[in-house]
Amino acid sequence: MSEPARHSGLGAHRRPGRATGPDGRPADGGSPGRLARRFAAACAAALTLFTAAPATALPTGGDIRPAADAAATAEYPVTLTIETVTPQLAVPNGTVSITGHVANAGKSALKGAHAAVRKPVSSKPLQRRSELQGVASRTTPRGDDGTELDSPQYALPELKPGQSLPYTLSVAVSDLGLSESGVYELAVDAWGSTADNPRDRALGIARTFLPFTTGGTDAQPTKVTTLWPLVHAPVLAAQTAADNDQTLPVLRDDSLAAEFAPGGRLYELVDTGSKLPGLTWVIDPDLLDAAFAMTGKYRVQKPGSEAAGKPAKEDNTVSHDASPAAEAWLNKLRAAVAKSGNQVIALPYADPDLASIAHNGADLAGMGTALDKAATAGRLTVEGRLSVDTRSDVAWPYQGYLDQQIAGIARQAGSSLVLVNGASMPEPDSINYTPTAVRPIGNGQSAVVADDTVSSLFQKDLSAPKDQTDTTQRFLAETFTITHEQPQNQRGLLVMPPREMTAATAKVLAGALQTATDKWLTPVKLDALAQSAPDPKANTAVPSSADYPTQARVSELPADALSGTDTIQQNLDVLMRVLTLPQRVRGPFSAAMVRSLSTEWRPQTPAGENYRRGVDKYLTELTNAVQVPPKKVVTLAGNTGQLQVSVRNDLTQTVTNLKLQLTSYQPNRLWVGKPEELVLPASQSITLRFNAEARNNGPVTMIAQLYTTGPDSKPYGAPQMFRVEVTSVTNGVLYVFAGAAVLLVLAALRFFRQRKRRGGQPHEDGDQPVGDGPATDGPDGAAEAEPEGPEEPGAAVPDRAEDPAEDPVEDDSAADGPAQTPRASSPDGRDRTAGDEKVGP
Repeated sequence: MSEPARHSGLGAHRRPGRATGPDGRPADGGSPGRLARRFAAACAAALTLFTAAPATALPTGGDIRPAADAAATAEYPVTLTIETVTPQLAVPNGTVSITGHVANAGKSALKGAHAAVRKPVSSKPLQRRSELQGVASRTTPRGDDGTELDSPQYALPELKPGQSLPYTLSVAVSDLGLSESGVYELAVDAWGSTADNPRDRALGIARTFLPFTTGGTDAQPTKVTTLWPLVHAPVLAAQTAADNDQTLPVLRDDSLAAEFAPGGRLYELVDTGSKLPGLTWVIDPDLLDAAFAMTGKYRVQKPGSEAAGKPAKEDNTVSHDASPAAEAWLNKLRAAVAKSGNQVIALPYADPDLASIAHNGADLAGMGTALDKAATAGRLTVEGRLSVDTRSDVAWPYQGYLDQQIAGIARQAGSSLVLVNGASMPEPDSINYTPTAVRPIGNGQSAVVADDTVSSLFQKDLSAPKDQTDTTQRFLAETFTITHEQPQNQRGLLVMPPREMTAATAKVLAGALQTATDKWLTPVKLDALAQSAPDPKANTAVPSSADYPTQARVSELPADALSGTDTIQQNLDVLMRVLTLPQRVRGPFSAAMVRSLSTEWRPQTPAGENYRRGVDKYLTELTNAVQVPPKKVVTLAGNTGQLQVSVRNDLTQTVTNLKLQLTSYQPNRLWVGKPEELVLPASQSITLRFNAEARNNGPVTMIAQLYTTGPDSKPYGAPQMFRVEVTSVTNGVLYVFAGAAVLLVLAALRFFRQRKRRGGQPHEDGDQPVGDGPATDGPDGAAEAEPEGPEEPGAAVPDRAEDPAEDPVEDDSAADGPAQTPRASSPDGRDRTAGDEKVGP
C-alpha cells in the first residue's frame, strides 16, 4: 500500500475490511473483536484531537461548524458531502484525493465513528447509463456500494447533534481495484455508533463517479455542441431624453452596469466562454443594443416610474455617464466570437416567447408580423454590433420544451432548426444507446434534441463545492459512457444550459468540457451537429399540446398581455401614418413592443407587466399629443353659421394625413359640413370652421373625431363630445319681416302726401326718390361696408384673437376658442419640444 494511502486523513489507521449488506450493516452481523476496535478507534480519535499533524488536523480553534440541512434518519444520522475529487479522471498508479464535510444530522452524539472510502463492489465498470442513474438515485448505504477500505480512514471526534467538520482522504487507485477503463462509483461512508444506539453500523454515505482510463482507446469521440447563452431581461425603454440637442437612451434600471463589470454574470460568461473551443454563442440582439447604448451618456428611470409611461424628464430619470465596462464587454465579446470554430446564433430581437405566443396568441394578426420583424432585426443587429456572420433561423422555445403548436409558430417565423429539450422527445425503450441529437420533425424542420440528463445537470446555480463536484463527475461519467456505448458509432450530443446560466455554473461546465475534450469528446459548432446524419431509430414525433409540461405553461405570458401588445402594434401603425418623421418612433416602439414579449420576463412577471404598461401608456401619451381639445358648449345663433373646432399638435414634428369629422347625433335638427383635411405644424394649433345648418332650437350633441386619410381610414385618438346650443331659428326671421313691412307702409304714406301737395302732377324730371337723403340700410343711417368675401367653409385659419360673439364657448381649456400662436409648450404644461417622440438610440 502506498504511503499516501496509509497515512492520509485525520487519525488514519488500519482495520479489517468490512462487507455490508443492502441495509449498510455488516454482512456477518459483526465480529467478536468489535468492542476492541471501537475502543481503539475512540482512543485514536481522542489522541488525534491533541497530536494530529497540521496538514490533516481539524481546523484551528476547534472549528466544528453547525451541520447543513440534510436528510437524515435515526438509522443513518450522518450526512457526508464530497466537495473535491482530485484528479477528476483517474489513471493507473495514481492517487485520488477526496475532501468534503461530515455532519451529525441526528439527535444524539456520534461515538467511535470514522469516515472511509469504499472499494467498488466489482472490479468491472458501470456499463450503461441506467446503471449510473441507479447509483445516483440511492439515498442510504447499501451493500452494492462496495466494501469499506481498511485504509485510509478518518477518525471522527465525538460530534454532537448539529456539528460538522471537514475531512480529507487520499486513496491509491490500485487499492480501488479498477480493472479496465470505464466509470466507477466512488463512495465515502461514515461508520460507528451513536449515544442512543451503540450498535456499530454504517451511519451515512456520499457517492460520486470516477472515470478511469488506461490509455488509448478505439472509441470514436462524441461530437458535442454546447450552447452558450447571453441574454438578459430587456432594459431599454421606449422613451428617449434630450440633452443639448443629443438624444439619449433611457433604461428602466441600471442592472447591466454591474453585470458588464468584472465579477458580473455577463462578464464572467464571456470571459469563461472565450477560453473554450467550438462554442455556439446564443445571443439576444437586444442585449447588444443595451450595451451599445451604455457606451455613451444615458438616463435611467427612477424606481416606480417605469410603468407610468411618462416622457423622460429630469424629475423621473437619473443621468449616467458612459460605462467603460459596457464598451470593454462588447470588445471582449467581439474577440471571443471571432475565434475559429465558434458560431453565433442570433435569437429574434428581444427573444420573444414562442411558447406563450403559440399557446395564447397565435390567432392575433400582429404576432406573425412581429416575429418576422424580430428575426430580421435580430440578425442585422448581431452582425452589425459584433461584425460576425450569424445564423438566425434557429428557434429556442422556453427551456427547449416543444409541442406541435410551438413547432408551427416557429416554422411561420422562418425557423428551420429548433433547439429541443430531451424531455419533450424521449427515446423509445427499444434503443439501448444514445442516438445522435439531430432528427427531422417534418414540414422542412429539424430538431436538435439536447440530452435531458446531461443538460439538467446545469439547470441551477452551481456555487456550492458539493454541487460543482457532483455535476462535474456526473457529466464526465455520462459522456464517457455515451461514447463507449457504441465505440465505433460516432454520435452528436447537444448540451443546453438555461438561458439565465450563472457565472458559477458556466465555470463548472467549462471545466468539465475541458477535462473530457480530446479524450472522448470533440467540441463542434451547431451547424456541424445539425448536418450529421439522423439516427433512423430516434424519436421524431413532436408531442401534442396536451403533453406540454404544466410547470412551463403556468409561467407563460397570458392572453390579455399578448392581445395588449398586439393592440400596441395596431395603434403604432396608426400613429406612423400621420408623422412626417416616422423613423423617430417606428424603430424604438417596434423594438419595445417585441421586448414586451420577451422570454426573459418568465421569472420576472411583475417587471414584465410594468414594462408592457409603460410602453402602452407612453404610446398613448404620444398619440394624444395630437388632439381636439375638450369643448363643453358651443352656441349657434340663427339657422346657419359656422362651428369652429381647434386641433392641437404638441409633438416636435409636423403631422399630416389627418382629417377632422364632426358628427351630429341629430342630423335632422343640426347638419354639419363634410370632413376637412389638415396639416399641423410642430407645436402649434389650428382652427377649422365647419358650415352648420339648424332646423330647430335646443341642444344637439356633436362628436369631433380625427381620422387618418387614404385607404382604410382609421380613427385617430379619442373622440371629443360637446354640445351645440341652437337659438332663434324662427323668431328672429319673423322680426325681420315685421320691420320690413312697417318701413314699406311708412314709405307709401309719405309718397302719397307729397303727390297731394303737388296737386297730383309729376315732377318735370320724373318721380322723386322716396326720402330726402341717402338710403338708410344700417341702423344708424350709414351704409355698411361690403365684406371682401366669406372664408372658405372648413378652411384652416391661423389662430388669432376672436370676437366672442362668433363662438361663445364655455370650456375649461384655452383651445376651444381660436387657436393660439405657435408655442413651445402645450397648455397643460407638458413640454414636448425636447423630442419625446425621438425614442430610438
